[in-house]
Amino acid sequence: MSTTKASLGPVTNSIVLVLIMCLLGLMYLTQVTKTNALGYKVSDLTTRQAQLKEDYASLEVESVRLQSLDRVQSSTVAQNMTTVQPSATVTD
Repeated sequence: MSTTKASLGPVTNSIVLVLIMCLLGLMYLTQVTKTNALGYKVSDLTTRQAQLKEDYASLEVESVRLQSLDRVQSSTVAQNMTTVQPSATVTD
C-alpha cells in the first residue's frame, strides 16, 4: 500500500499567499475609507454644532432685549409718566 499525500506545490503556495495579501489589502483600504468618511461627517457635525451655538447665543441676547422692553414698560416709573401732547407745530 502506497500512501500518497496530497500537497500543494510552490507555485500554488505563492498564488494563495498573493491572494491572501490582496484580500488583506482590500480589507485595509475598506477600513481606511470608512474612517475617512466618518471623519468628514464628524467635521460637518462639529461645524453645525458651532453654528447652532452661535445662533442660540444671539437668540438669547434677543430674548433678553425683548424682555427688558416689557419690564421697562410695566415698571412703576413708566406707568407714572404722563403723555405729552404737542403744544405747537413748527413751520418753515
